[in-house]
Amino acid sequence: MNTSLGHTIAGKLLDIEAIKLNLDNPFTWSSGWKSPIYCDNRLSLSYPDIRTYIKNGLVEAIKEKYSGVEAIAGVATAGIPQGALVAEAMGLPFIYVRSKPKGHGMENMIEGKATPGQKVVVIEDLVSTGGSSLKAAEALKANSVEVLGMAAIFTYGFDLADKNFKDAGIPLICLSNYNLLIEEALKRDYIKKDQIASLEAWREDPANWKKD
Repeated sequence: MNTSLGHTIAGKLLDIEAIKLNLDNPFTWSSGWKSPIYCDNRLSLSYPDIRTYIKNGLVEAIKEKYSGVEAIAGVATAGIPQGALVAEAMGLPFIYVRSKPKGHGMENMIEGKATPGQKVVVIEDLVSTGGSSLKAAEALKANSVEVLGMAAIFTYGFDLADKNFKDAGIPLICLSNYNLLIEEALKRDYIKKDQIASLEAWREDPANWKKD
C-alpha cells in the first residue's frame, strides 16, 4: 500500500464526510454492531476531483498488482460506478455482480459479458468482513472467470476480513485503511489522542465494542 496515497484519500474522505467518526453517539450497522465510524464512499462520486483521484489510484494499483487484467467487475451496488470509471480509464470491458440473481428475465447474477477464462479484477468501494465481496468473486469463478484479485478504496482492516480473503485465495489491495484514517483524523483534529484507545479497541473486536 502507498502510505502517502492512503493518508491523502483518508483526508479527502473525511473532508467530504464520506467517513464520519463519532464516539459519543456511535452508529449502528445493519449487523447490529455499534460503531464509532460510518463510511459511505459513494459520496466521493459527487466530487469530480476526488472521484478522479480515487479512480487514478485504483488504476495504478491494478496495473502494479494485477498484470494481465482483461476486464473489470464491480460489486453491486457501490462497486458499480467505481468499477465503471476504472474500466473506462483502462479501456477494458466492464461487468457487475449482483448480490443475488435477478428475479425475472434471464435471472442473471452477473450483468454484462463474462467470458470463460477471462482475467478479471473485482472492484469494491469498502471492505468490512469481506463477505459480499467474496460472494461476488465466487459467482465469477462459478462462471469460469479467472479472478486475479480485488481492489477497494477503503478497508477497516478486520482480522476476520484478512482471514476470509486468505481462505478464499483472493488477493486484496486497498487504497486506504482504518489505521491511516485514525492518523489523518488526529492530525486534522477530528479526534483527540485520548480517543485513540477506544477506536483501536473497536477495530480489534467490533462485535463487542462499547464506548467508554
